[in-house]
Amino acid sequence: MDNPNPGAQKRALFVVFLVVFLDLLGVGILVPVTPFLVRPFSTDALTVGLLGFSFSAAQFLASPILGVLSDRYGRRPVLLFSIIGTGIGYLMFGWAGSLLVMYLSRVIDGITGGNIATAQACIADISAPEDRAKNFGLIGAAFGLGFIIGPAMGGAFSKISLSAPAFAAAGMSLITFAFAWFMLPESLPPEKRTKTPFAAAELNPIRQIVAAFGRTPLRTLLFGAVSVNLAMAALQSNFGVFALEVFEVGPGRAAAIFAAIGITGALTQGVIIRRISGKFAEFSIALAGVLLATAGYAGIALAQKEVQLFPTCMLIAAGMGLIGPSVVGLLSKRVSSQEQGSIMGITQSAASLTRTVGPVIAGVLYDHVGKTSPYWGGAICVAIGGLLIASARK
Repeated sequence: MDNPNPGAQKRALFVVFLVVFLDLLGVGILVPVTPFLVRPFSTDALTVGLLGFSFSAAQFLASPILGVLSDRYGRRPVLLFSIIGTGIGYLMFGWAGSLLVMYLSRVIDGITGGNIATAQACIADISAPEDRAKNFGLIGAAFGLGFIIGPAMGGAFSKISLSAPAFAAAGMSLITFAFAWFMLPESLPPEKRTKTPFAAAELNPIRQIVAAFGRTPLRTLLFGAVSVNLAMAALQSNFGVFALEVFEVGPGRAAAIFAAIGITGALTQGVIIRRISGKFAEFSIALAGVLLATAGYAGIALAQKEVQLFPTCMLIAAGMGLIGPSVVGLLSKRVSSQEQGSIMGITQSAASLTRTVGPVIAGVLYDHVGKTSPYWGGAICVAIGGLLIASARK
């Protein structure tokens, strides 16, 4: 889709937004019931944590490969493949009769979980360079809305049976696939695809990641994104425990805080960043986000009352909402059209790595250093990320 007219671009953006929203809605549906589905096989928290680890580890390895394939064969087939794989994973999770099948289902979902990276590549294909950051914000908005609405739907479906949310998530994938099949155009024309002879080395994800981090125009931005995302991964895994033990916040009130995070993030990425993107440089927007997020993490560490957690968490959500699309937009501008899928896949792979190691780091800090240490650590990580992003301006 080469320089589409504004109407065609809006339709394509709407389709990509809806595909990502429906996909993330399926993910959110499983959030309230996963511990209960696991309970017949194991009652320890480590088992649930390892399910998340298996998904993130598989996604870490597969995302760069899917990105390379989308640069070579187009976005549409890779996106459709990812959606089908996700649906199969959900079906297996609902029908699982053992922990082994549950782990296998999460690995399958992780391997085919290239939806976000491929959707970002689609947006890069159809957007002018100066519009990419604000259009990437739509991905974050869809992500936030999916996780706001999804858990509520999961709770409602769980009244039918504990497996019903998993089957509902599979149904969402089927709807997403049908919608994408009929409505999603191919955004990368054949003449803009990678033309070099296919090499087996392209399927080595570690090689792809190392090569990207070794490129001077990308290195500092990628390291900055990793540092910022590491803080967010630690917050998502540790905040429930912190809020319960320090402020006696139960699941219902914790869910309300996470809902506030989701709403703030969705508004920031879906509305605010689209309005300010043309008025301020992407570096400036990203660094403003760094200041907000750093203040938010420090605010959590300094909080004395439960009510203080709402504004501090919302500061983090707003900050991350400004940082994410801006950094992805900057990365997108530094590679050719033949590499958009590859760099988006590597970016998602790096995010998966932070979701793998971040919870472990947060747990160790919380248990052995102090209850507020993950949040002081988060403030430091975001500040370091900001310095790296700022240095990339040169």
